[in-house]
Amino acid sequence: MTGEVRRALVASPSPAAKAAEERLRAAYDFVPVEQADMIIALGGDGFMLQTLHAMLEGRRILPIFGMNLGTVGFLMNEWRLERLEQRIEAAKLFKVNPLRMTVDTVDGERFSIPAINEVSLLRETRQTAKLEVKVNDRTVLPELVCDGVLVATPAGSTAYNLSAHGPILPLGSALVALTPISPFRPRRWRGAILPENTAIQFTVLDPVKRPVSAVADQREVRDIAQVEVMIDRATPLTLLFDPEHTLDDRIAAEQFIA
Repeated sequence: MTGEVRRALVASPSPAAKAAEERLRAAYDFVPVEQADMIIALGGDGFMLQTLHAMLEGRRILPIFGMNLGTVGFLMNEWRLERLEQRIEAAKLFKVNPLRMTVDTVDGERFSIPAINEVSLLRETRQTAKLEVKVNDRTVLPELVCDGVLVATPAGSTAYNLSAHGPILPLGSALVALTPISPFRPRRWRGAILPENTAIQFTVLDPVKRPVSAVADQREVRDIAQVEVMIDRATPLTLLFDPEHTLDDRIAAEQFIA
């Protein structure tokens, strides 16, 4: 990034992030978020997702440079107090298109919620879920019996998707992963890799006996009847990374971790 950049600083409530926030405010100048050109976020991946969702809800999208004061910190840079201006100047920009899930509940309510990592459908009770799966209005699985299923972006493919044995997707691949969670039927179906412009529709086949919830990152809607998931190209997000520690490198490296 070049030129005079007005920075805002936000931090998670953790003691480590709050202590780092105090040190940064003593060393650099910051402005309120509404006056900023970019955001510095201190915390872990969960806090980064919260910050990104807050921007989506506020419809004011700014580049964001995260520094890890959490645990995994996959979406974050290394925490350092020194040379902040130089790091921002040299940072690489990555555009991330979020998912958009449109949910219809059993009671007739409709919700539209973005997701940066994944949209997941999960059984609510001990009963397995039974789902019909459509791709671009074509039925590809008349009945998927499972604990759940998820749709993951490349940025989210190393999160819940990887835990469910889904594929790691390179950033910029223009793909999404469709991954079942503990599938029972069909026996041999282990998921699919689809173009990101695909519309994926799920219908809960027995929503009363086998209730299902839908979760977009950290936001849940319970007792759903239908869900449609698509990439939202209207609101791309910009993440900033140190050149030596970029998101595409991290995603590639995850494929070689035993």
